[in-house]
Amino acid sequence: MSLLVVGLSHRSAPVSVLERASLGVDAQSKLLRDTVAAEPAAEGAVLATCNRIELYADVDKFHAGVAELSTLLAQHSGVGLEELTPYLYVHYEDRAVHHLFSVACGLDSMVVGEGQVLGQIKDSLARAQEMHTAGRLLNDLFQQALRVGKRAHSETGIDRAGQSLVTFGLEQLALGAPVETWADAKKALVIGAGSMSSLAAATLARAGVAEIVIANRTPDRAERLVQILTEGDDTNVLARAVPMTSVPFELTRADVVVSCTGATGLVLTGDAIAAGVESRTGEQRVVVDLGGVEDLGDAAVRTPLPPTSAGTDEDCPLDLSAVAPGFSVMGEAAVAGMDAATLEQHATWAAGTTVDRRQNGKNGGTGQTGRGGLEADAELIGALAAAASAAGRIPERRRPEPVAGPPRPEPVLFLLDLAMPRDIDAAAHRLAGVRLVDIESLADASADAPMAADVDQVRRIVSDEVAAFGAAQRAARITPTVVALRTMAADVVAGEIARLEGRLPGLDDKHRAEITQAVRRVVDKLLHAPTVRVKQLAAEPGGAGYADALRTLFDLEPETVASVSRAEESTEMQNARNRGPG
Repeated sequence: MSLLVVGLSHRSAPVSVLERASLGVDAQSKLLRDTVAAEPAAEGAVLATCNRIELYADVDKFHAGVAELSTLLAQHSGVGLEELTPYLYVHYEDRAVHHLFSVACGLDSMVVGEGQVLGQIKDSLARAQEMHTAGRLLNDLFQQALRVGKRAHSETGIDRAGQSLVTFGLEQLALGAPVETWADAKKALVIGAGSMSSLAAATLARAGVAEIVIANRTPDRAERLVQILTEGDDTNVLARAVPMTSVPFELTRADVVVSCTGATGLVLTGDAIAAGVESRTGEQRVVVDLGGVEDLGDAAVRTPLPPTSAGTDEDCPLDLSAVAPGFSVMGEAAVAGMDAATLEQHATWAAGTTVDRRQNGKNGGTGQTGRGGLEADAELIGALAAAASAAGRIPERRRPEPVAGPPRPEPVLFLLDLAMPRDIDAAAHRLAGVRLVDIESLADASADAPMAADVDQVRRIVSDEVAAFGAAQRAARITPTVVALRTMAADVVAGEIARLEGRLPGLDDKHRAEITQAVRRVVDKLLHAPTVRVKQLAAEPGGAGYADALRTLFDLEPETVASVSRAEESTEMQNARNRGPG
């Protein structure tokens, strides 16, 4: 059997695909059951975070395992296999171990060095143990990953290279100001009471917010979180719990909203946010900011959000909801992740439409038709269309060229969406007076985050731990054969002593014990050097054949070895469940 992982993350897939492929707790449980029921897999575990979904399995066939795990991920995520496949990555044997250890250390996180992923790995192992889908291999792997992650954080300064997604998100909301200064005296609304929401509430409390309101579908969990916040010695924050039905009212009071629930639909719509801001600001009205809205002063009125379907801009085939505010629908932002067919439609539209509608709108000009200033963009789009025809898709582009636009007003409501799929309508990006930071914008910001010097040290730790884990696993594979050999030798000794007693019935107990001990010493000495040496050889790369050699040389029955292996695995799994996930 061999370790295999199939998954997708923020490094391999755009956020829009990750969002659709995300799995709730029930879906993860069903995926686990189907994984171990599949023919190639004997064990299974699911690691699901806000920016990754990975399926680990112990498989007996590589190609069949990849096909089966990919199909299961597609079925349970609801994303078609054909669409999902280009974004999947596969790791096998030592590379799979290296990948999980890197994840545990925070090297593969959106925010390098963040430690929250350790809790998510622990939860994954606990779920697999509870459902009895984690055998000896995955128990050993995930337990060791937790130890490696803790070692990396205790022996290096990897924590300086990054922080939790919550802290990083709050830093992005603060726009460069110290989080403590920005948060001082603010009122916060936290939607959800799970691990991420709890971390957000605790971080806000330590940062100095004046009040925290917890809204959750389960009142008991919200009340429990409030109790934790108010009983802490390091804060004196006011905290209270409210039902989810109170969220619209709390939006009119809150300065900061953090949302991380397991909901499959939006928790906060664009209209609800706009209404909350409008009620909160009194005389100030909310306007939509699309990068070209003029300052209307006191005459401003609340403009409905434009539809997010195709064709919202003079027959443009682009979904405008996917374009970040302040970026041209003609440039690289427009074609990020677009499929080849839509890309070709966009190229045709860009080459034949009005050149500069923003200038025409301000000066009353009629504009000109043709390539004009769009020539460079049209050429770029044409080149990308050719690439799409060859590659089948366009890779996500996260840093398009900005275009000039009027400055946005200072935000009065700060929104942090840490859910996958998203809790907060992306249309909030276009609301004046609102600053929204979500998983997609965090991915953009983290791409430019500096790497700490300690990252290299963590990479060395990971490499050393991968080698040690591989050696231990290879050595463990020969242990049942060695145990079976020693059991056979003990049976031979017992048989010969019984035969001796039959031939020498007058043998007294003292002499019988001496003879028995002498025979056992001879057998143990003969077996000691070969069994120790074979374990050392088996621990080296390519040492798997030594177990077969032992079985052949000593004519050991395969079923005898298998029964020893099953007994050991059953004992180890029971011990792992008793210990819990680290």
